Amino acid sequence: MFIKGYPDELRQSIDRVKASRQARLDTEFPRLTPEEKTALLAAFHPDYRVESKRELRVGPNRGERVPQELADLLEGKSWIDPDRFRLDVADYETDVLVIGGGGAGCTASLLACEHGARVLLATKLRLGDSNTIMAEGGIAAATEPDDSPMLHYLDTVGGGRYENVPELVEALVLDAPLVVEWLENLGVVFDRRPDGSILTHAPGGHCRRRSHSCKDLTGLEIMRVLRDEVRNKDIEVMEFCAVVELLLDENGNCSGAVLYNFDNQEYLVVRAGAVILATGGMGRLHINKFPTSNHYGATADGLVVAYRAGAPLLYVDAVQYHPTGVAWPDQMLGYLITEALRAHGAQLVNARGERFINELETRDAVASAIIRECREGRGVRTPTGTEGVWLDTPLIDIIGGQGKMVHQFTGICKRFERYGIDVAVDPILVYPTQHYQNGGVKHDPQGKTSIPGLFVAGEVGGGVHGRNRLGANSLVDIFVFGRRAGAAAAIYAQSSRTGKLTLDHVRSFHRELLEAGITEPVTSPLLIPDYLSAEHKARLYA
Repeated sequence: MFIKGYPDELRQSIDRVKASRQARLDTEFPRLTPEEKTALLAAFHPDYRVESKRELRVGPNRGERVPQELADLLEGKSWIDPDRFRLDVADYETDVLVIGGGGAGCTASLLACEHGARVLLATKLRLGDSNTIMAEGGIAAATEPDDSPMLHYLDTVGGGRYENVPELVEALVLDAPLVVEWLENLGVVFDRRPDGSILTHAPGGHCRRRSHSCKDLTGLEIMRVLRDEVRNKDIEVMEFCAVVELLLDENGNCSGAVLYNFDNQEYLVVRAGAVILATGGMGRLHINKFPTSNHYGATADGLVVAYRAGAPLLYVDAVQYHPTGVAWPDQMLGYLITEALRAHGAQLVNARGERFINELETRDAVASAIIRECREGRGVRTPTGTEGVWLDTPLIDIIGGQGKMVHQFTGICKRFERYGIDVAVDPILVYPTQHYQNGGVKHDPQGKTSIPGLFVAGEVGGGVHGRNRLGANSLVDIFVFGRRAGAAAAIYAQSSRTGKLTLDHVRSFHRELLEAGITEPVTSPLLIPDYLSAEHKARLYA
């Protein structure tokens, strides 16, 4: 049954939120001490659930513990039989093959093209259909007079629980201002102050205002521009073509990939001088059975094919749960509510009308605090059995002036309007949603992996964020390393000489599965989220 607006049982809790509003406005909420934060994470963050992970039995990360859902795919068998699949004739040949059509993939394609390479971009869905278009909050860069790359570096490392790869963080923060300038020159319309300068705000974990936004539609605006640029440069794009395997030559160099065309259900062989994986993360695996803010294609495909080819992974046991995913209405369950709302004054409040965490703590701490409130009986239960806490969004107009909410967060206002909720008048019910893959394929500052000829960019790569990403660092990540990987791959491809294409690494991996006693592995990568019945999947992949 479709319920419009908030039902009466939730209205009683909303009244308590309104009644406590003035007192909360008059009171500062303290930040967590390092000891308090450590204890909070250990007690309530999903990463610390021992039963949710298991040791990998094969591959370069054998013996490390990763989420169960990911382990099944990393220990999977290939879609293709390496003894029967023909590689003698390539369907396509190119200098640089980019796999992924989001922000990282488009950026890498543009830079590879700029450096003189022939580029083929293959994407599982439509060009631009990715997590990038769903990014709301902004892109982090030290552009304000009171900010610096050094401060951005310190915030990023602190937010990553001090396990970031230093060289990657250095690349991120030094390139970030250049990326904002590059996007602006391409035509991205950032929010402005009356004097014409770019409006910035401070997401959780940042000590300065450094997030540059396009209302709450930042990623969508950026992809509008990048998608046009890719088309204008006449870069060849293959839509609905998912990667199922990387190809190595007899010398162990990455020299192409096997793609699966969803339209005609055929496999395609692509020979390339270099390959860039920009396939995104694993949000649609629903780790720990959490709802997700991720797009339909985020099924860890890049991790699987890179791992099977022998590339080690870094920190894939660390998953980010964004604190504020929608908990009501059910039709929006898991939908992301940007932390930019909290940066503009919205407060988190439990069922009693009490504030329980400083909203600008790092995401892992805020998510853990929300889970604690619900687990200890201070959450708000909906008629359908989900739980959450209130994000008091009307404070944005109270603090920033009438109309601030609808002006700055137009997309969120419009989405809730469809369900009879005015978020400038009533708060939003939220609960953590699986949002980001903190780790990924190990790489250097140019996106190079341990496999010659294989590069990565964006969420599929690991190391820059450590074990927890700060808000607004994902967009800058995909552009910084998309640019670097695109340029490096083009330069590599100019001097590379690909040998005979082989699937020897797949044969070797299949033998390793048998030796480990894995006799009935799943077929991976997953390609499509596992929401279909066995009958439907059999028909799809017949």
